[in-house]
Amino acid sequence: MAVEEIRQDIRIVEQIVDDMDLFDDDLMSMVFDGNHPATGLLLKIILKRDDITVISVVGQREFQNPVVGGRDIRLDILAKDSTGKYYNIEVQKRPEGAHVRRARFNSSMMDSRMLKAGEEFSELRDSYMVFITQTDIFGYGIPIYTVNRRFEEIDVPFQDGSHIVYVNGSYKGDDAVGRLMHDFGCKESKDIYYPELAKGVKHFKEEGGRKIMCEAVEKYGDRRALDKQIEMIKNLMESMKWTAEQAMSAMQISDKDKNILMKRL
Repeated sequence: MAVEEIRQDIRIVEQIVDDMDLFDDDLMSMVFDGNHPATGLLLKIILKRDDITVISVVGQREFQNPVVGGRDIRLDILAKDSTGKYYNIEVQKRPEGAHVRRARFNSSMMDSRMLKAGEEFSELRDSYMVFITQTDIFGYGIPIYTVNRRFEEIDVPFQDGSHIVYVNGSYKGDDAVGRLMHDFGCKESKDIYYPELAKGVKHFKEEGGRKIMCEAVEKYGDRRALDKQIEMIKNLMESMKWTAEQAMSAMQISDKDKNILMKRL
């Protein structure tokens, strides 16, 4: 690669980082990873509770499906509080990324990992699936949509401990949720209301963590390229009735890359 091309790539990465806000899952995951105060603040505002004490929070946690050929998931944020409750927090710029059945799938993947062999089902802790969407995907103009199961015939709660919450990222109200969503849309830390969020954004965009953020953007570009290759291989397999090996040979993919791709197919 020519020197000018390298410089151009660096400029592109720097511009992408400059344009990021907390609706970008790479930045959001880094800001909240291991950040108990920021995660606690977010959950307390969204769930309208003051009794949450976060004891662990991990960004970009991957759950592998135990079924061969089943779909894996990568969670933006997985948190646990002092009472054992689990929280999966996802940010989505596109409505299709927050499909209602994705909430169901993510919840099931979390639930399946909570109990150990021999434990009773009654020991299963509550779980919260939280989607923060950049737009109002349901269109009712309210800040938060809370989903809990109920008995239809008698209209009382079905208390299975599963909770789903959608946060309207376009909400502009002059309240805690409105300020939180304002902060999620800020590109510079100086414009953020909550210091717990401002500190993380400043670190990864304006200070020592910026290098890590740039590296993450480059890796994201590599993942997108890999996903595109996989999509092309699958299309060739379907349209040409080829094996994966035949499709990759037609695409002139190296033996080394073939081994990597085969694990993802």
